[in-house]
Amino acid sequence: MKEWLAGLNQREQLSLVALGFALGLYLVYMLAWAPLSDRREQLAAQNKSVAQSLQRVDAMVSEILRLRGGGAASSTQRNLTALVNQSTGRYSLQVSRLQPNSRGDIQVRLENAVFDQLLAWLDEIENREGLLVTEVAITQSGTTGRVNATIRIAQA
Repeated sequence: MKEWLAGLNQREQLSLVALGFALGLYLVYMLAWAPLSDRREQLAAQNKSVAQSLQRVDAMVSEILRLRGGGAASSTQRNLTALVNQSTGRYSLQVSRLQPNSRGDIQVRLENAVFDQLLAWLDEIENREGLLVTEVAITQSGTTGRVNATIRIAQA
């Protein structure tokens, strides 16, 4: 093989090396990059589906807790979990944890949230929706203008 390659002129040798390099890049793409990219897209779609299921389960848990706590007598009480999910979506806030408790309160954890959007959301929760923000803990995240927050919300 070396003799055959040595028998070619320099231009042909360079063409073969370039072709080999291009073939190597193509193989890396087809054997590694493309399957990983496809798998990433599948996992992202699966993650979105699981997040939607989690929101439905959270809404059901909140409804069950409401029914256990006060029976069906309180029809004016709203589903806090669904309300929080809808309102955070309007402000592009990513909820990392949403935890209802037995008293009907809900604890919301937001990570890497834009501070101004967080304040606008809190204003909407209290002033427009009539809910009571009972506890707020805000810490800086690694990026300027972004914070991590843990908020406890209750029915007014």
